[in-house]
Amino acid sequence: MSTQDALAADFEQQRPHLRAVAYRMLGSVSEAEDAVQEAWLRLSRTDTTEVDNLAAWLTTVVSRVCLDQLRSRRSRREDSLEVRLPDPVVTPVDVDPRSDPEQQALVADAVGLALLVVLEELNPAERLAFVLHDMFGLPFADIAPIVDRSTDATKMLASRARRRVQGARTVPDPDLSRQRQAVDAFQAAARAGDFDALLEVLDPDVVLRASTAEGLRVVRGAAAVASGAVMFQQMALSARPVLVNGVAGVAASAEGRLYSVAAFTVVDGRIVGIDIISEPDRLRLLDVP
Repeated sequence: MSTQDALAADFEQQRPHLRAVAYRMLGSVSEAEDAVQEAWLRLSRTDTTEVDNLAAWLTTVVSRVCLDQLRSRRSRREDSLEVRLPDPVVTPVDVDPRSDPEQQALVADAVGLALLVVLEELNPAERLAFVLHDMFGLPFADIAPIVDRSTDATKMLASRARRRVQGARTVPDPDLSRQRQAVDAFQAAARAGDFDALLEVLDPDVVLRASTAEGLRVVRGAAAVASGAVMFQQMALSARPVLVNGVAGVAASAEGRLYSVAAFTVVDGRIVGIDIISEPDRLRLLDVP
């Protein structure tokens, strides 16, 4: 095996970890792939005899690429007011994501759309410090040079991010069967136009976020979400259960074309959050079973 082939093999061993880091940083599957590919290009041009720890070196490179992406994205959003939900990772209901190392790396630690939405609210340096330290256990001394801060300042970045995440994050019920029971009840009530039954399964403060071609639409409160659900069911879409970032979800189709993907956050038997992506361009890029 040539030196380049051996380097490529070593890189492939690190790919699942690197994709997981980039996905948590960027909330985009395609951008995460681009960041990982950029890391490979830089590695292929580097004299690796000076690299003591390849995994750490690659993590640093991917993190720097992601940080640049986040800063560029933040600048674009300030100009265009671009807002959207992060990309989902969709798997069949009968396939445990843990059976696939790459899927497991992407959705481990309950990294659902709801958490990724919270991470989107952090500034780039806060997000990087939180993701690398709290999700991947990197020491602050290793993170500090990436964000161009002192170690103590980097700790403060992560601490601020942690407080915001803990204050806004809702942890879903770990029992998938209970999640699915609530989602099935929601769908049945919506199909029947049973407004009272919808209110029973929806938390009074439920929040629905819909990422559409026109932008992000947010609906708050059980009554408003229930009304929208009844209208949505009148479109006669074909819905099938899926897992979205490891939680109960639904993929809806019309005439064989994917219309939307929805993730449901269920707590204590009630739906507290619904995240829907219906942008045609993004749906075409998703690997939906």
